Amino acid sequence: MKNILITGGAGFIGSHLVRFMVCKYPEYRIINLDKLTYAGNLENLRDIEEMPNYVFEKADICDFPVVQSLFSKYEVEGVIHLAAESHVDRSIKEPFAFAQTNVMGTLSLLQAARLAWEGKWEGKLFYHVSTDEVYGALEPGEGLFTEMTKYSPHSPYSASKAAADHFVRAYHDTYGLPVKISNCSNNYGAYQFPEKLIPLFINNIRHNKPLPVYGKGENVRDWLFVEDHVRAIDLIFHAGKNGETYNIGGFNEWRNIDLIRILVEVTDRLLGRPEGASLGLITYVPDRAGHDLRYAIDSTKLKNELGWEPSLQFEEGIEKTVRWYLDNPEWLDKVTSGEYQKYYEMMYK
Repeated sequence: MKNILITGGAGFIGSHLVRFMVCKYPEYRIINLDKLTYAGNLENLRDIEEMPNYVFEKADICDFPVVQSLFSKYEVEGVIHLAAESHVDRSIKEPFAFAQTNVMGTLSLLQAARLAWEGKWEGKLFYHVSTDEVYGALEPGEGLFTEMTKYSPHSPYSASKAAADHFVRAYHDTYGLPVKISNCSNNYGAYQFPEKLIPLFINNIRHNKPLPVYGKGENVRDWLFVEDHVRAIDLIFHAGKNGETYNIGGFNEWRNIDLIRILVEVTDRLLGRPEGASLGLITYVPDRAGHDLRYAIDSTKLKNELGWEPSLQFEEGIEKTVRWYLDNPEWLDKVTSGEYQKYYEMMYK
């Protein structure tokens, strides 16, 4: 049995990946390591928690002795590292927390992997899941981020992820650790913590609360359906080249204000409200510090080398996403009230 450690597996992307791997690879043992901070939610995995090839470990990736002990306990052969502080707004207020988790936590995992695997690299892999924000910002019409784009992070969040990427490459170059890195664009889909734009706005439309838009809403983002991201991670993990970086994007750029109008249109329609009923909730607020104008990612390398493409058109993905949140109001209500944290106490204490 192959033992794969997935960090951050109770979070948004992590829980989708854990479910996918547990179900697709019954011959693998999937060890989900998560600290269960505010965005980690074991209810996201309720449907697979009894599967025989799934194990949950509550731990902090910054606790090096504990991480080392888990490598030994489970004879870990592969790591897919997603655990991270990931909200840019939060990083502006709490930069130390982002440096601690995203940089030192990554270093802790790298060192544990190196010590466990040194001299036995065959069949081992450390896969670091990163972000397109490490590349900085693009001007309108400037082209796309490629794997060769120089790093130019602007927020404490993107700076911490860039530092982590550099440490991963340093462990490959210095010690020979087998590594892969992917940098992805903005993800959307079910189970996303509602501090992020799409679930936050769906929830606010539900409750007729204001929809706060930074500046004029002209910032551009590339959007990737989370299940497509998970398929890409699976492909890269199994078939990507050692030491390589792969960009994962949706070829799908939207200005924030245009995205918000689509969200309003779809959510109002699914709630049975008149067309445009919630447009009046849009409220313009002062732009956030260091707000990058445009991100757009080129996934050509991933397509050409491994045959990956997004499976959904954006309109289809948004429809599925809005429908999921509206069909699961109890999930949203628990997450926004903190109720879901009691689930862990009930299940694992």
